[in-house]
Amino acid sequence: MAFIMSAPIEHGLYIVATPIGNLGDLSRRAEEILAVADLILVEDSRVTGKLLNYIGKKKKMMVYNDHKGEQERHDILAMVGCKIVALVSDAGTPLISDPGYKLVRDAQAAGAYVTTIPGPSAVIAALTLSGLPSDRFLFEGFLPSKAKARGEVLEELKWVKATLVFYENGSRLGAMLADAENNLGDRAAAVIREITKKFEETVTGSLSDLAHRYATEKPKGEIVVVIGPPGVAEPASSEDIETALRSALERLPASKAASEVARAFDTDRKELYDLTNRWKADAQK
Repeated sequence: MAFIMSAPIEHGLYIVATPIGNLGDLSRRAEEILAVADLILVEDSRVTGKLLNYIGKKKKMMVYNDHKGEQERHDILAMVGCKIVALVSDAGTPLISDPGYKLVRDAQAAGAYVTTIPGPSAVIAALTLSGLPSDRFLFEGFLPSKAKARGEVLEELKWVKATLVFYENGSRLGAMLADAENNLGDRAAAVIREITKKFEETVTGSLSDLAHRYATEKPKGEIVVVIGPPGVAEPASSEDIETALRSALERLPASKAASEVARAFDTDRKELYDLTNRWKADAQK
């Protein structure tokens, strides 16, 4: 593939987004940086090697993750000051559920030139395919694999008034959707897999419908689950609010529990906090 060099490229760290499936989605700027990079930091050299073959380049690669030692990161930072270093992930935009933030942080602190070459992102692509509200969303990444821990995270997200986006794998998809329905309620949702690839698929429906479908079906490929925001509910009763407050107190100190429930029910935090103090005083009598 041919490209036109836009301008002399400055030494520094380049965060380069790569295709999430279709290699044709590689931008010209991304190709330009990868072609001239002195070093490419990768998750898996075999995966990035295929991309380099696509653009007809052989480059020096180094496997990097944020668990690497301080000395290795220090050595990379020394290169960033005098070389062109590219940071890529196996697919999509680096640092989104992928390693790299510590290197970016340290490079910025050292005064190095750091920039990003934006491009594909499974999160954004899935939102556009879901048919769900995208004006406000929260990306949670992968939920815990253990059911108890997964339920705890979903319970916290229950009060978030935004579309929720998760990554998931096929073997856990059914259990994840069932837990989402149990903790969030039966919301509109979408299961989107293999984005930009030959077998791209978007399946929409309620969480209950999707949980039923994927209880036995184990789809292959990269999967994104998008869950719509909570609907407009009837005004909560005082009993509902007190029940939520008692539940929150089981895992949070009084001040934080009052804040969480006040946000969820759009009510006065101080009144809830005073209520917890009255409950505490009554219990001590």
